[in-house]
Amino acid sequence: MNKAEKFDESLQELASFAKVLSHPARLAILKYLAEAKTCISGDISDFLPLGRTTVSQHLKELRDAGLIQGEIDGLKINYCVNSSGIDCMLKLFDGFFKPIQKAKITCRIK
Repeated sequence: MNKAEKFDESLQELASFAKVLSHPARLAILKYLAEAKTCISGDISDFLPLGRTTVSQHLKELRDAGLIQGEIDGLKINYCVNSSGIDCMLKLFDGFFKPIQKAKITCRIK
């Protein structure tokens, strides 16, 4: 058993989402797909300052986390934002941060 497994499942899932979102390239991909408001067919690396292989690796991480989805269309893959994955992530983050935000603890550091 690794140390992460000692924490409850919701914290592990939240940490997994946070890890996926911790790279600016993945955030840029999500933002690009959201702004496009449609599935993107072809090479997303044309719109990012990264090579195709690097973009493919980031797309895989986002897809594995359920934040995007891809559908094979011949030799291309159409990518789009997975709304249910985004909703799940938002619920996890909101469920974590709401109680912290409401705690309103003030520290007096001298």
